[in-house]
Amino acid sequence: MKHLIIYAHPVQDSFNHQICLSVQQNLERSGHTVAVRDLYALNFDPVLSEQEMADCYAGEAPREDVLKEQQYIKDADSLIFIYPIWWAGMPAILKGYIDRVFSYGFAYAYNEDGQLIRMLTDKHSLIINTHGSSAAHYDQIGMTDGLIVTAGAGILEFVGTQPAGHLLFGDMDDALEDRKEQIIEQIKAELSTKFPTDNSAS
Repeated sequence: MKHLIIYAHPVQDSFNHQICLSVQQNLERSGHTVAVRDLYALNFDPVLSEQEMADCYAGEAPREDVLKEQQYIKDADSLIFIYPIWWAGMPAILKGYIDRVFSYGFAYAYNEDGQLIRMLTDKHSLIINTHGSSAAHYDQIGMTDGLIVTAGAGILEFVGTQPAGHLLFGDMDDALEDRKEQIIEQIKAELSTKFPTDNSAS
């Protein structure tokens, strides 16, 4: 199985980076193929310009950087998003990636009757998030459900991906190493369940 990790965190020694490396290593040990797109390291341009939007709806070819990212998505069986929750949402660079890469004609379209055509139905999607507030607080104010609906139904299921889960880990601002290790192990267990060992390459 081919996985594409779409990763967004600017700090190289962050816990998110640790999660990203762990996910990549565990999948590869299980016989899977993994590509990682580190949006900050790539200096990905998140700005969807007026001209680019017009070209998109006119059926023009996407910009070169967008075409490259779309090819990574085409080649993947699963999309794994790893990012922190900032200001009740994803980092701006990732939102811009979705604005530009999940474009009309690539990720979705509409037929002559105005019905939605979901174009990424052959992909699975998994989201892994960290946030500073407690999970109990997020649950109480409806934030947990809101994040799941926004990223899941609002984006990934809208374009047709098959949801493989949304993992949210709170209280991370002051998390000790033992808790971080527990989270890494929890993610490892989730991966082994959702994406079992792939022996097709052997």
